[in-house]
Parts: sequence; structure tokens; C-alpha cells
Amino acid sequence: MTTATRQTASDPATEATIGDEGGPSSEPVTLLILGASGDLAARLLMPGLGGLLAHEPVRRVQLIGAGVEEYSDEQWHQRVRDSFASVEAAGPAVDALLASTRYITADVTSADALTTLLDACEAPPAIYFALPPAITEKACEALKQVQLPEGTALALEKPFGTDVASAGHLNELVLQLVPEERVHRVDHFLGRATVLNLLGLRFANRLIEPMLNNQHVESIDIVYDETLGLEGRARYYDHAGALVDMIQSHLLQVMAVLTMNAPSTLTAVDLRDEKQLVLRATRLLDGDPVANSRRARYTAGTIEGRDLPAYTAEEGVDASIETETLAEMVVEVQNWRWAGVPIRLRSGKALASRRREIVITFRPPTHVPREFVGGGTPDRLRIAIAPDEMSLELNVNGPGDSYDLSRATLHAEFGLGDLTAYGEVLAGILDGDPTLSVRGDSAVEGWRIVAPVLDAWRAGDVPIDEYPAGTAGPSSWPAVEDD
Repeated sequence: MTTATRQTASDPATEATIGDEGGPSSEPVTLLILGASGDLAARLLMPGLGGLLAHEPVRRVQLIGAGVEEYSDEQWHQRVRDSFASVEAAGPAVDALLASTRYITADVTSADALTTLLDACEAPPAIYFALPPAITEKACEALKQVQLPEGTALALEKPFGTDVASAGHLNELVLQLVPEERVHRVDHFLGRATVLNLLGLRFANRLIEPMLNNQHVESIDIVYDETLGLEGRARYYDHAGALVDMIQSHLLQVMAVLTMNAPSTLTAVDLRDEKQLVLRATRLLDGDPVANSRRARYTAGTIEGRDLPAYTAEEGVDASIETETLAEMVVEVQNWRWAGVPIRLRSGKALASRRREIVITFRPPTHVPREFVGGGTPDRLRIAIAPDEMSLELNVNGPGDSYDLSRATLHAEFGLGDLTAYGEVLAGILDGDPTLSVRGDSAVEGWRIVAPVLDAWRAGDVPIDEYPAGTAGPSSWPAVEDD
């Protein structure tokens, strides 16, 4: 491994463009996964990598796995092959990786062990921390004692810190290792295709963009409902909950892309600048966490024919923590475009149906001739995420009596991405493109926005409600408009 002086400054002019079609480089890179024996690596990271390599056969990646568990060469190769087979990954880039991949048993919080791992890297490494947040921080502290190769990149999974202060501290720590443009705070929820679809819909249509402001929009709902329950994730989830796991990270990023002003270009610099301006302007509606936040957890129930125990009965759950499995908060973007528009962010588990959707409800028309009958339902623009689709719901003259208004829906499907979410994340990391990564200041803003809600919940000011698994949530909660 060749060492070099660590770079400490970035050149914004070199930041990649999200629409760049230049194709992947054939220059080899190394992906070093710390915590490679865990579920994240096997279930998401390595299948994403396999799909990327199958799609881009000229790409060359050396994969090194590391962790405290022990694997023989054959066990490790079988683990990688199984992950690749789950996405039917094949081709010359896959074959090249399988021929060179290796696993090294190591304490990734030890400077000596990390030096050994870096010495095994044949190309500038992208270090992926597939680790719990506390272990990630210890590993970063250990890396301060190691000379990193030029071009080293760091990829960190959410949650990035546990509050404003810890996120700021972690920012300071990683920036002692590499410059900001080589820090990838992973948010797989918004992949490249979804970002482009949202931006294209908003800014490439003269009919839509002028309507997206507080003069025409009544409210916005951003919803991520899952039918899945805990699924054995108590070790992480019971100390996070729905608010931190989804809203603090993913849904605030969705909101930022939806509400930001048009960037002058699609470079990482411009896109992330515009998102940050929105996040800085975001506050809890009326500053009132009691009126504008809700939390609940599921009790025993049935989902799609399978019985699910109550959350508090799930293995590894500490009922005294009162972890929520469904969370809502209502925010406002306090700028000229969006001031006064309530934006509801909602996410939960063990619900009746899977729903990943943005619902924009428009204000009623200023005047409707009294001769018309029916109508009265607000116009709505719905944007589904993964798969990406849109529908525009309007009041139109129905068949028969022309004075009767009925509902019509215009539907369109967006272009699908070639890769899975983690395939797109890894492509950005390996290519040095931070566009899909959360910038350090945005990570801090996410914690600032949810802090009043977390404080109110810890103080017991907002009660924790319950809902049977397989239902739409507590019956007392305001409904989210469905199709």
C-alpha cells in the first residue's frame, strides 16, 4: 500500500454531476467493509455491489471484508457468492472480484488492525462502516493514528450521531481524516433515479412548478408505512424508533428535495446547497411538539395472514424504553415559498398496507359556479416512491349530466433506475460522487429539527398510543388521505 499526504481541502469544481453519463472508470478501487459479517453487508451491501458490477462489466473492485468473526476463505467466498446470486449478478467484473476478495479477522477499533487492513488494499480504499454508531466512532478515532492512502473515502450509515452535539462532534472527527467531499453519509432512501424523477417533475414542467408554493398548496404528507414488524432488529431499533430511524434521516431528505428551489446545475455542490437551505428553514409547526407530534407502538395482530406479537413481546425489546413503531410530526419550511404550509412526516411498522408516498393537497378553487353538482374534493398530486409513479387527481365533468362533477386521475410512471438503492449508493462512493450522500451540516440540521419532539417524548408530554398490528394506526389520529 502506498501512503501519501492526506488532503484537507476540496475543490468544488471537481464535484460530480448526478446526470453524468460518462460511465464508470475501469481504474480499480478497493471496497473495505468493516462489519462485513453482519446483516447489512450480506442483505444489502453485497447484493448492491453485485448488481453494480453486473451492470458495469468494466468496473474493477477489490472487496475486503473485516470483522471480529472468523471465516475461512471458502466460507467468505460462499458468503459473497450467495449475496451476488440473490440478484443474479454475473459477468467479468463479478468474476474478477470473486477471484480477489478476502476476509480478515480484525478488531476494527484497533489502529494496528486497521493498518493491516489498509495494507491489504491494492487501490485507494472506500471504507464502509457497516457497524453500530458507537463502534463506528471508535473506529474513526483509531483511524486518526493511521496514515491513510491518498483518495481514501469514508462511508457511514445512519444514524449520524444521536443529537446535534454528537453529530457535530462526529463531523469534526471524520473531517480530521478526509475532506468533506469524500465523506459519504449514506441515505439509500433517495436513490439517483428518484432524485432525478422528483427534480424532473418539478422543474421541467411549466404547469406544475408554479403551483408548488403556499399560494396554491394546502398541505403536504410524506408517508412511509411498512407492513413489516421488527424482524429481529431490536438491538438497533429499540434504541432508535420510527422518528430517528426514518423521519430524522430519510423523510427530511425527501422533504428537502421536494421543497427546495431549483438548483442552477445538478452537481453535488448545487443540489446539496439547495437542500441545506430548506433544512435550515424547517421548524416544528408552531413550535409545539405536543400538538404537532404523535407516537404509537403496535400490539398483537395479523398482517397478510401471519400473526405478529405485540412490539413489547418481541425478542430483545425493553418495554420500559417506550420505543415508538409509528411516528408523526408536522413541520413548516419558513421561507417565502412554503411558509404556512403544514408538512406531515409519518413512518411506521406493522401497518395494514405498504405505502411510500408524497401527497400534495392543493387549496380549493376560489369560485365554482353554483350550477355544478359534486366535486369539492381537493386536487391532489401523488408521487409514489419505489416504484416511482405519479397521479394527478382532478374534478372533471362526468358522463351523463354535464353539471355533475366526478373524480378523474391522470397517471404516469417514471423511468426506473438500473440499480438497487444500495447499488446507486455504492456507485457514488466508488466514483467519488457525493451527490446522494448527506452533507455534514444537513446531518446536524436533521437532529435540530426533531430535537423538540424527542425532548417532549422523553418528558412524557406526548403519550404513546397503541394500534393492533395490521391496522392503519390509532383510530384517534388524523387520517392520511389515501387513493
